[in-house]
Amino acid sequence: MHTTLQKYLRSLEPILLEDEARGGTDFKTACAARVKLVEDFERGLGPTCQERLQELNKNSPNNWLNDGIWLKKAYHEWRAPLIVNSNWWLALGDDDGIPTSVRYPASPVDRCAPWQIRRAAWLAHRVLDFKTRLDRQELYPDTTRTGLWFRHSALQAFNTCRIPQRECDRFPSRPTASDPDGHKILVMVADWMYAVEAIAPDGDPLSAAAIERRLRAIVSDVERRHERGERAVPLSVLTTDDRDRWADNLAHLLSLSPSNRAIFTTITNSAIAVSLDNYAYDLPESQRTSDPDLTAHLHNIRSGHSDRPGHNRWYDKAFTLIVEANARAGVLGEHSPVDALVPSIIADYAIVQGVDEAAFSSALDADVVLAQSGDVEGWERLDWVVDAKVEAECVEAARRAKAIVDNSDNDELVFDAYGVDWIKEARLPPDAYIQMALQLAWYRTRGEFTATYETALTRLFKHGRTETIRTLSTDSRAWVLAMADPSTSTDTRFALLQRALQTHSQLTREAATGRGIDRHLLGLRLMLRADAGERHALFEDELFARSQEWKLSTSGLSAGYQFRGTGCVHSLA
Repeated sequence: MHTTLQKYLRSLEPILLEDEARGGTDFKTACAARVKLVEDFERGLGPTCQERLQELNKNSPNNWLNDGIWLKKAYHEWRAPLIVNSNWWLALGDDDGIPTSVRYPASPVDRCAPWQIRRAAWLAHRVLDFKTRLDRQELYPDTTRTGLWFRHSALQAFNTCRIPQRECDRFPSRPTASDPDGHKILVMVADWMYAVEAIAPDGDPLSAAAIERRLRAIVSDVERRHERGERAVPLSVLTTDDRDRWADNLAHLLSLSPSNRAIFTTITNSAIAVSLDNYAYDLPESQRTSDPDLTAHLHNIRSGHSDRPGHNRWYDKAFTLIVEANARAGVLGEHSPVDALVPSIIADYAIVQGVDEAAFSSALDADVVLAQSGDVEGWERLDWVVDAKVEAECVEAARRAKAIVDNSDNDELVFDAYGVDWIKEARLPPDAYIQMALQLAWYRTRGEFTATYETALTRLFKHGRTETIRTLSTDSRAWVLAMADPSTSTDTRFALLQRALQTHSQLTREAATGRGIDRHLLGLRLMLRADAGERHALFEDELFARSQEWKLSTSGLSAGYQFRGTGCVHSLA
C-alpha cells in the first residue's frame, strides 16, 4: 500500500506543476497537502482497507478485482448509453478476392448484395470455427502460458449479452452445450431480426455455403416484406439508450408476450450477431476527410448510418459482425465481457484467409440473392410483439442516439513518414515513443496538459484484464515544454525525450505486472464502509478525481497486420 501511495503522489506532480505555472497554488504547498492526506490515510484507515482487500482476495476464486469489483464499477453500474461511449469497434481489411466493382459501386446501393452475403457467411464461419477450436483446445490450449489467459478471455466474447437492469446491469448464465439457442447466430437486416442455426449439434460450425444459403433466404424474406409495404419496428435502437431507461423498456417489452421472452433468450444465448446493412455508407459532403472511404467505414461500424444511427445493431451483444452492401466489414462489441485486443485476435483469424470460392457451390451473379430463396431450412424470424408505447420509445431512443452520434466524431491519421521499424532502429521503445507524440500533439493543439490513460493488459494473471498507465508524467511534461521552447537545443530535447521514454516504459512494466496504482486505489476506496460512516479526504480530494479525468484515452492494438496502430479518444468536456 505504501508503494502505491508514493507512486500516486508522483503521478500528481505534473498536474501540480502545471497548476503552479498557470497561477495556482505553488507546487511545494500543494504537494505537502497531498503528502499529508496520504500519511493520514496510512496511519488511519489505510491498513484496515488493505487488510479487507487482502481478505477479499483470499476468498476470491480468481482475483479480487475481476471476481467482485471490476465488472460492476468499470461497466455495469455506469448508466450512460453504450453507443460511442463504451462499445469497441474494429474496421476489418478488404478481401482482395471481392471485385472492385462491388467494393466501389458506381452508383448508390440500397439493397443487400450477393458478395456482401457471401463475405458475411465466410466471416461468420471463420469466427465460429475459431470458437470451436478454442472449445476443443486446438487453439491456445490451457497447457500454454498464453492459453491460460487468452482462451478464457476469448470465450467471453461468445454466447453472451449484457442485460440492462436498474442501477447495475448483469450477465446471464451461459447456455449449456446442448442448448439450441447457443448454436444459433442473431442476424439483423433492415431492423428485422432472425435466428440462424450455424453450429451443428457436435459443436462444428456449419459450412460457409450452408450459412450463405440461410442468409440469402433471410435477405429474400426481407425484400418480400418490403415489397408488401412492411417496415420493421427498430427495436434494436432501444439498446443505445440510457441503461435505466432501456431496462424499463425491456421489462415492458418482455411483459407483452411470452414470445418476446423467448426471442430475448435467443438473442442473449446466440453465439454471435451478424448485421447486414442494406446500403454502402458514404460520408456527407460536410464530413469529407483525406480518406472518406475509410472514415465512412469507421463511422458505420461505430454507430451505423448517420441519418439513423443505432439501427440494425444490438449494442448489448458481445460480438457483432457488420457487413455493408459493398462488402466492407467490421466488428462491434459490448466492452464489459472482454477487452478489445481479444476480439481483434478473433477477427484477425477470420480475415487472414479471404473468401474461398471453392467452399461455395456456385459463382455469384446479380440475381443470386432472390433466385435461391426457396425452401431453405435452419432460420427463423424473431418478430417481437410491440405496442404503441414501444414504438414511441423507439422514436425517442433513435432521437437521443442521433444526438450522441452528431456530437462525436471519429477519424484516422495514416502517418507514413516513418514507422515502428525506424523507431526501433533508433533504439527507442515504439509504444512509449507514440505516447510522447500524443502528449506533444495534445499540448500543441490545446496549450495545456491533461491526465492521460493508456491500457496495459494484465495477462500474466488468471482472468487478468487491464491496468492504467498514467502517461502524463513529470518527465513527459518536461520534454513537451522543451519541444515548445525554441531556445532549447536538439541535444537537450533528445535527452529529455529519452528520459520520458524510460519513465513511460517503467510505468508500463509496472502496470502489466500488477504494480500499477489505479486498480489498487479503486480497491482501497471501495473497502471503506460508508454505512459505518467511514470516509477519507484522500479520496474526496479534487485532485484525486482530476488525476483520473482522462480527457485523452489511448490504447494500442497489434493483433495482426490488419490492426496495427494506436487509437486515442479525447473529450472536449
